[in-house]
Amino acid sequence: MRLEGSCHCGRVRFHCEAYAPVPYQLCYCSICRKTAGGSGSAINLGARADTLVVEGREHLGVYRARIRDGDDCRLSGGRRHFCTSCGSALWLFDPEWPEYVHPHASAIDTALPVATERVHMMLGSKANWVPVPEGPVDIHFDEYPEESLEEWHRRHGALG
Repeated sequence: MRLEGSCHCGRVRFHCEAYAPVPYQLCYCSICRKTAGGSGSAINLGARADTLVVEGREHLGVYRARIRDGDDCRLSGGRRHFCTSCGSALWLFDPEWPEYVHPHASAIDTALPVATERVHMMLGSKANWVPVPEGPVDIHFDEYPEESLEEWHRRHGALG
């Protein structure tokens, strides 16, 4: 599926081919909350990195989160791309998996498929003021689920 996306101010526009286009995961970790500016964000759309085409690259910034583990702190491998003009979170790229790019669903302008199931993850670090839906289609994880993005899409017949 071809995904077209942009930042809020329109200085950055991009498109890519998604193999996993369903925005079924909502992450409540502090990195996603603070870099995307909300209570939890639909994340992990999966696309092929070699199909990513960007207009307005001069307006891109990259943020690498600091991961705290007790007294230790390391730099995340994930590179969160954002517009330096308006701050919109656009996509994540991690060189550990160079064949993939993960567009933020919030930056996608293309109509996305509606998920038949919602995975709420990283609930162990969500903000206390955030309500989490608890319906028949909601599945909850304190950390990351074991099922991968690809496995979930395959199980739901949505893998491109």
